[in-house]
Formats: sequence, C-alpha cells, structure tokens
Amino acid sequence: MIQLTELLSPRPEPEWRLIKQCGVNEVVGLLNGAEQDQRMFASVGAAGFGASRGGDSPWSEAAIRHDMGVFEDYGFTLVALEDTAPIDKVRLGLPGRDEQIDNVLTQVRAMGRLGIPTLCYNWMAISSWARTAIDLPGRGGALVTGFRAADLDGLEPLAQPGEITAEQLWGGLQYFLDAVVPVAEEAGVRLGMHPDDPPRPEVRNVPRIMSSPEAYRRMLSLRPSASNAITFCQGNFALMADDLPALIREFGRGDHIAFVHFRDVQGTVEDFRECFHDEGQNDMPECMRAYAEIGFSGPMRPDHVPTMFGETNDRPAYGTLGRIFALGYIRGLEQSAYGTRTRELG
Repeated sequence: MIQLTELLSPRPEPEWRLIKQCGVNEVVGLLNGAEQDQRMFASVGAAGFGASRGGDSPWSEAAIRHDMGVFEDYGFTLVALEDTAPIDKVRLGLPGRDEQIDNVLTQVRAMGRLGIPTLCYNWMAISSWARTAIDLPGRGGALVTGFRAADLDGLEPLAQPGEITAEQLWGGLQYFLDAVVPVAEEAGVRLGMHPDDPPRPEVRNVPRIMSSPEAYRRMLSLRPSASNAITFCQGNFALMADDLPALIREFGRGDHIAFVHFRDVQGTVEDFRECFHDEGQNDMPECMRAYAEIGFSGPMRPDHVPTMFGETNDRPAYGTLGRIFALGYIRGLEQSAYGTRTRELG
C-alpha cells in the first residue's frame, strides 16, 4: 500500500481536521521559514503561508523536532520533508555554496536521527514553479492555474540572456550530489529530485535542466545510489512524455522513485492548465496499477488542485476542497490497484 499523505506547513489550520478525517495519517512537511516555504507561492504572485517562526534554523534538528510535535498533536506522522535550506548558490556554483551544503547536511543528519526517510528537493534556480495564470475557469467554475509560453514575454526576466547556463546547473548538481549523497546514505535518507515545473529548457532566461526523462537518467548516473532518487511529479512527467505509466514502470523497476505527486494536467508543455484529478489527459487508474506492479509503498500526495466554490484563491492550486476531493480519488484508485486492508481508526 502507499502512504497517502498531504503537504502541510507546520502551522496548524482548521482543515487539518478534515485531512485527518479523510484517512491521512502521514504528512509531508515544509520547513517553517525555509526555501520552499517562502518561495512556492511567491513565485506565482500569491501570499502563501505567512511569517516563519523565529528561533532555531528551520533545518536544525531542534526545529524539525518541534515541527514533528506540531503534527503529532493532530495525529500525523512526518514521513517526508519537501523543503531545504536555501541552495541557489549550490545550484549556480557560486561562492558560498559550501556553507549552503553544510546546512543541507545538517538537515539530512537531523532527518536520519528523527526517522524521516524522504527529502524532496528541486533544481529550479531563483524561482519555483511557474504559471502565467492562477485563476482560469475550470469545471463548474472552479479556478485552476495554467501556463502559456507565449505569455512569458510580458514577464520580467529573472536573469540576463546567457547569464546562467545549463551546464552551470549540471555542474552544481554534480557537486551537490557528491557532497550530500554519502551523508544521506549514512543517515538512511532518500533524496527525491522534483522535476522542473513546467519542464521547459528555460523560463524567463533561467535554464531548467530537470525537464526530460533523459535528464533524469543522467541525474541518476551522476551518483548511483538508493539515496539519489526521484520525486515523480506526474503533472510534470506527463508533459515530458506520452506514456506516463511506462515511465513509472521504468524508473520504479530500478527502485528510483522515492516519492510521488499524484496529479494530472491538460495540454502541452507550451500551453497547459491544471485540472481535477479525474479529468486530465492521462490514464490515472493505469498509473496506480503501475505503482502497484513495481511495489511502490512510499509517500504519495495529491498536488495542484482547483480552487472550488466558496473558497478564496489565496493559495492557488492548494485549496482545501480540491485536496479533499483528490484524497478520496487517490484512495479509491489505491484500493482498486493494491487491494484493501484494515486501516487503523484514529
């Protein structure tokens, strides 16, 4: 069976009760004030989660232990982190990267001691996921995010043309993996590289290198290890190739998938929109059967859902009602593909 999870910031909110009632016992956490906690909504012009907690560095063992306690108070076990200390100097190979890597090593060692086995990270320099619209009308008037490459011309560049190169990013990744993977192995932590979102060669003059299956094959070869693995974000991999279940089977048979974002899209990498989990262009039941075939039993969470009636769009793609819908959809597919089991009530 999978670990059905949700992404939560360690700041309790009323919807946590709903998520628990949907049968979610394990969660994926952001770090209070770390890179993705502060960047993921700012990148699409939204307010996000708010101010961070003061005190210890968010990636320190003390801070992560505190966050674990916050989740445990609501009946959740923290099984993965989807955040790191800032690492743009590492991505870009700039002075100061060793200090940033030291922060990641602090986090990885802390995760090992605290029993958190999965770390999701990405190689999107300067920004995070990119969208050119966050309020497109979807099914029944729900609001969805979308991307059109033709609309990028109206956005401010993030770098000058040629200022950052793809090989610069690859060099930074090699340096990162050489430093971090041995420590992750010792700690019993798997690193799951998230795809570029969207998986294009460049966005606003910043190259993106994790944007094709070939790039992932190259990444895995840079430092072969069970700790050098993939966050298989279906929405992005679906924009890279036509046969999503085949990619799941390819990477899964090598035990390279550490974590799954279960979602779908409509369109192409040059022009796409998010959608409800049951109306995308991919065969989602076949995707779940593929995970069952490869014996995947790690964390899986819904991702990028529509904002539904009665909700604000303060957190585009992360509305509560869409997530509740998605959790039920995923649980149904899981039981169909994996079979049922008696679940702990709580």
